[in-house]
Amino acid sequence: MSSPCVCTRLRRAARAANTLYDAALAPAGLTTPQFALLRTLARTGACSLTAFGAATGHDRTTLNRTVGALEREGLVQSCAGTDKRQRMVSLTDTGRAAIDRATPLWEQAQAEMAQQVDTGTLFALLDRVEAGVRP
Repeated sequence: MSSPCVCTRLRRAARAANTLYDAALAPAGLTTPQFALLRTLARTGACSLTAFGAATGHDRTTLNRTVGALEREGLVQSCAGTDKRQRMVSLTDTGRAAIDRATPLWEQAQAEMAQQVDTGTLFALLDRVEAGVRP
């Protein structure tokens, strides 16, 4: 092979970024994926698991597992929707407090990343990649 694999490079970069954010969020007791899901739920408000999956880009199986873990930690709660097959999910007060504790730590990680890369350019490139690979 004569050229580097784009997918491998993206995955390596994502793991490096995750490591930085996980270390920053550790004092708040959250991982990067947990924080991201909690923030998204704070923005969307209570919603169905299907709508939450659409907002986060997660498939239902992965999201169901992750939401279950957040529920066991008391950060989110879920209940049946109007249709018994529908599952509604919402933030708890404990979840809101976790976001409040973690946000300044996340902001520090954001600032560190912004010192290392031009985030405007990075986001534009990532948007192009994401738009090109979506079904």
